[in-house]
Amino acid sequence: MPLTRLPKQSVTAALLAALLLGGCSSLSALTPSWDSLNPFSSTKPKMAALPPLSATAQATASLRQAWSYSIGKAGTAVFYPAIVGDAIFVAAADGSLARLENGVAVWRVKAGKPLSAGVGSDGQIVAVGTGNGEVLAFSAQDGAPLWQAKVSSEVLAPPLVEDDLVVVKSGDNRVVAFDHEGKQKWLYQRPTPPLFLRGAAPMRMADQFVLTGFPGGKLVALSAQNGAPVWEGTVALPKGATELDRMADVVAPPVALGPVGCAVAFQGRLTCFNFAQNGDTLWSRDISSAAGLALDEQSVYVTDDLSALHALSLASGSSQWKQEKLLRRKLTAPLPVGGNYLAVGDVAGVVHLLSREEGAFVARLATDGSPIVGSLQLLGSRRILAQTQAGHVVALDVE
Repeated sequence: MPLTRLPKQSVTAALLAALLLGGCSSLSALTPSWDSLNPFSSTKPKMAALPPLSATAQATASLRQAWSYSIGKAGTAVFYPAIVGDAIFVAAADGSLARLENGVAVWRVKAGKPLSAGVGSDGQIVAVGTGNGEVLAFSAQDGAPLWQAKVSSEVLAPPLVEDDLVVVKSGDNRVVAFDHEGKQKWLYQRPTPPLFLRGAAPMRMADQFVLTGFPGGKLVALSAQNGAPVWEGTVALPKGATELDRMADVVAPPVALGPVGCAVAFQGRLTCFNFAQNGDTLWSRDISSAAGLALDEQSVYVTDDLSALHALSLASGSSQWKQEKLLRRKLTAPLPVGGNYLAVGDVAGVVHLLSREEGAFVARLATDGSPIVGSLQLLGSRRILAQTQAGHVVALDVE
């Protein structure tokens, strides 16, 4: 069935569901192009079976569950735990919100409304969002409600709570900052193309800038003080004959390490910038990703849209290794852990541990069997935190 021009906030439901979870194949590479998005298709490519671990790999490291806590199902939303010191703030679609310490709930409350995004916290305020564009703030100490605010569209990405700000990106790609009392401080908006992906990725704070991606392959650094754009970098240029082909949206969270920051676009490129030089481009590579990427001092790691993992030189973008044995397992963004390892989660709830040097498999551990759809997070230096779609928050130790 041919596509017609859609309203700005509309995309075919199957397309949205597939792309919101990440790991979807690049649309321009599908044959036929809609089979992998059609839930009734019998010709969808199958995900790779789990590769065996060698005896040598098993002796190198292992993954062990430290604790697990059930907060509630995510539904179609993507929830990110917020880590502040020893506290972990978690949320679920039914409005459940909790503060955990070492896997035990210090408090647990109901937000009173279904939630579509969360969690953001600075240790004082805990912020979540709803599908009706409401921003709800609670006390980090006891979960008491503090204030509510309204934005122009549904909230899919977790609020960024930092530097006495609560920054919210709505589904229509407007970015709004509130103070700790819930008063709006500034608003940033820009034109968007008729067709774009719904993004649930967190924003980042770097050097007093709010970093966030936009449709059209743009990465923008906004002043945390007043929301003015400080610089704008081109991650990828839209290209193609149709609006679907021209979708080159930055829906994965940007990453930064010192003066270097990188971002990746769906149907686009991976590009690294020099923040100290007003966002000058350092290098680019043709890699499409809706899942995301990570940095360490030597390398950039990225999960592409077929769930192949790439390691690239941070200095030049040259390839270091590529791991393709987890294809179509809808991997999360990579997470550097423990100095020598890289962790990813998959659609079956399995956490995989790989060598950073060569991409070899070192260990794996299954959680509850449901997809890990948000990025893995780091607790300390050797503990991994994952939240599954079924609602379990799991801490895994690298031993």
